[in-house]
Amino acid sequence: MVDSKIDIAVLGAGGLTGRELLRLFRHHPSFRPAHITSDHYASQTVAEVFSELDGADYSNLTFSKHSDTIPEGLPVFMATPNKESAEIAPKLRQQGRAVVDLSGSFRISNPQVFESVYGFSHPNFDWVQKSVFGFPEMFRDEIKSAHLKGKILANPGCYPTSVIGALAPLQSYLPKANSIIVDSKSGVSGAGGRVEDAGFSFGGVYENFRAYKVLKHQHEPEIVEQIGRWANFTPDLLFTPHLLPMFRGIFSTIVIIWKEPIDTEQLFNSAKQFCESEPFLRLRSSPEEVQLKNVQYTNYIDIGMRSRENKTVIVSAIDNLVKGAAGQAIQNMNLMLGLKETAGLLE
Repeated sequence: MVDSKIDIAVLGAGGLTGRELLRLFRHHPSFRPAHITSDHYASQTVAEVFSELDGADYSNLTFSKHSDTIPEGLPVFMATPNKESAEIAPKLRQQGRAVVDLSGSFRISNPQVFESVYGFSHPNFDWVQKSVFGFPEMFRDEIKSAHLKGKILANPGCYPTSVIGALAPLQSYLPKANSIIVDSKSGVSGAGGRVEDAGFSFGGVYENFRAYKVLKHQHEPEIVEQIGRWANFTPDLLFTPHLLPMFRGIFSTIVIIWKEPIDTEQLFNSAKQFCESEPFLRLRSSPEEVQLKNVQYTNYIDIGMRSRENKTVIVSAIDNLVKGAAGQAIQNMNLMLGLKETAGLLE
């Protein structure tokens, strides 16, 4: 019997997004982890580290160190820190590998903006211009050809996914916006996860709620740049993130102030038509129907909207570890390798 599986590598498989990738691969018809790295878990098996994956086809696969050689030709998912991805991703791409990078290292095209929000000088900034922003609902054709054109696939951030996913269906209307105000709330896995900060611990979030990185979050310029590319305008956008006392999920409330009153029925129908052609966008009949519990552990973006005069309120909900990270990364790799876009993401 011919083995139809595609062996893949996951760098940084011991972190939250790496773990989510390993969970999702269990249901993928084509991808099989063959090389996974974590200096912290080196020499341990998948089942020993993540007991919920005991019984998976790759449960006995052993974690390698980051410095170990990756088998030739394997497509690579990079769930590594920003500095590490910035250094390594171009080298892997030069080896002819398909590369999906889940860090923020290849999403912002302005070097000064990048350095100000990420705090270091990018060692391979020319590769940002050789990257494709991996939001399939907007840039599907570019993603499909990214591997053949020698480009790195820059997987979007979790907050940008929740915001861009809600705004993408309004492409033709966005230049009519006077301002866009975004209020986003994330579970700790999206806001900090493994960060050694008491504010992200159980004691720090239990029965608590707070804003963080106000006016200085690294995802705001990413949102502004990509929405600007999509709708061909520079949005006046304000983004404020908050920390929810829960583990997974992002809920965003987006207020658009239009330059003048719009046809609300036409706006909704335009968004509906866009979402109907997208496998992972679900436009609900009202904002009140959008709930985090309906998207957790899925690759869906649920959207609800309502307009009044020159104002529109849009709400969106995603699982930050799936559509906001690992699931979207798989969606992108599916497209790059010519597989069915939804493979492994609907089961």
